[in-house]
Amino acid sequence: MIDAFLEKVEEWVEQSKATIRADVVHDKLVKMGYRGSERSTRRAVSTAKTAWKAGKRRTYRPWIPEPGRWLQFDWGEGPRIAGRRTWLFCAWLSWSRFRVVIPVWDCTLGTLVACLDTTLRRIGGAPTYVLTDNAKTVTVEHIAGIPVRHPQMVAAGRHYGCQVVSCVPYDPESKGGAEATVRIAKADLVPTDANLLTAYDTFAELADACLTWCDAVNSRRHRVTGQIPADRLDIERTTLHVLPIEPLALALGEERLVGSDRTISFNSVRYSTPPGHTGAKVWCRVVGEELSITARTKSGDLSEIWRHKL
Repeated sequence: MIDAFLEKVEEWVEQSKATIRADVVHDKLVKMGYRGSERSTRRAVSTAKTAWKAGKRRTYRPWIPEPGRWLQFDWGEGPRIAGRRTWLFCAWLSWSRFRVVIPVWDCTLGTLVACLDTTLRRIGGAPTYVLTDNAKTVTVEHIAGIPVRHPQMVAAGRHYGCQVVSCVPYDPESKGGAEATVRIAKADLVPTDANLLTAYDTFAELADACLTWCDAVNSRRHRVTGQIPADRLDIERTTLHVLPIEPLALALGEERLVGSDRTISFNSVRYSTPPGHTGAKVWCRVVGEELSITARTKSGDLSEIWRHKL
């Protein structure tokens, strides 16, 4: 009874890209004069969807990256600290499988550049390409399918000696290494009922947990390569570009010097800094209604050391 309507069923499956429900198809067919059962409709829709997917199924090829060529990064939502939302910056060096996870309070452009600077200094150099998705901090818009980069991200790539590129829009699988890093990091670092982790009381506890996690995953044997990522990084580091001494201050904010009273001046207002930064150079930028102060830690990484209400 449904044979006379099969072409229409296949047309609806094609238009919906195999997402249309069988009950919706059945209602449409009834209005067109179909007198068969809903069970027959479900079978016909299932057969049409199987045929459509067989011709549209994606083909995968193994990717064999070269040393020093690709770094991928992405954002993942982190745990809440005192009710406040955090984010995890997750980076993945493709050849060595070396991972870097950095907790932050926001995903703004200044924070992104600070995380990139920290990541590049941890791995000891800059790769040729830095791959990510099409966030507004990276890609402003697409014109005729060509991505238009954010001017400050272009300046960041020029400053560090690498080219910032983006994946195909709405296609996260084209940067699957970073996606996997986000998934693994969230499973181990974000408290859930599955991992039974306790909530973090302070941001420093989360930062220490991320460092411990990175040391653990980078020192154990990788399932695909059969080698330790930290050992492969020693080899890949010889192919990376040399980093500039100073970070890109344009995106990190305005440069300030911490006085002997452990304060800085920003827009004619005094703001305090934590101990250990007297006489050091810091960067200040406005994030919403707050002032973010970034400094280089003892390990050489850039990190947000304090936030104040403006």
